[in-house]
Amino acid sequence: MRAIAVPIVGALVAIAFVGSHVSPGVSGAVARSVADPARPAEDRRSDPLRKPQQTLALAGVRSGMIVGEFYPGGGYFTRMLSDLVGKDGHVYGIENSRWKGSIKADKALLAQNRWKNVTISAEPFGTVNFPRPLDLAWVTQNYHDMKIAKEGKVDTLAFDRAVYRALKPGGIYFIVDHQGAPGLTGAQIGKLHRINRDLVVKEVTSAGFRLIAEGSFLHNPGDDHSKPIFDKSIRGHTDQYALKFLKPEQQHRSLAERIVAAIPVLIQARD
Repeated sequence: MRAIAVPIVGALVAIAFVGSHVSPGVSGAVARSVADPARPAEDRRSDPLRKPQQTLALAGVRSGMIVGEFYPGGGYFTRMLSDLVGKDGHVYGIENSRWKGSIKADKALLAQNRWKNVTISAEPFGTVNFPRPLDLAWVTQNYHDMKIAKEGKVDTLAFDRAVYRALKPGGIYFIVDHQGAPGLTGAQIGKLHRINRDLVVKEVTSAGFRLIAEGSFLHNPGDDHSKPIFDKSIRGHTDQYALKFLKPEQQHRSLAERIVAAIPVLIQARD
């Protein structure tokens, strides 16, 4: 008993952190959604930079899901999400009511009447309001915008807590954004349109989520994070992170919680 106590703790801790960075496999369904000929040519031209196959695979989008997509911006991911969740699923989009260009583009998407399982509404920035509990909450390249006062005042901590409530137990909160230096002020975020990955993780986990996977497929070591994302020298090639958070099942304790609970027992066994 004494001999195995410390190794058990070490093994449990090791298990807790294995696989935090993943290279997601791409399913046939994901590949077909990306290859959908109905997608606009402009969107398809962006694919080599935005890597939708890896992004959708990491998020774990599948048939029948109820997805809450924040800020579709004309539907680059919306169309693919719609294809993946299928007729038994639904994509509920919320657009920032101040972004008139995005609202116009969203209306054009809906007017095509092809993606019948998509609903998009324009709401005050930071609104979290869905008619059904979500399997997946989706924010790509827009979390940083909620730190920019001119876009609409948003308390991101309150936003994350509202997303937590909107998700089913076991639901996923998925965020992609442009990497920024630590300690950026709101004004600096507004200038650069970047946000530090560690700040996002700190805020989201404070709402009760657990970071369960992270993709490095959008990482660009050549981006030193000092330039605005719209700078011609870096636009479309920024260093980005992809974060997959879990709302834990209510009836199950997390692995970390089980480790903490086991430590006193193991210590007693050693004494």
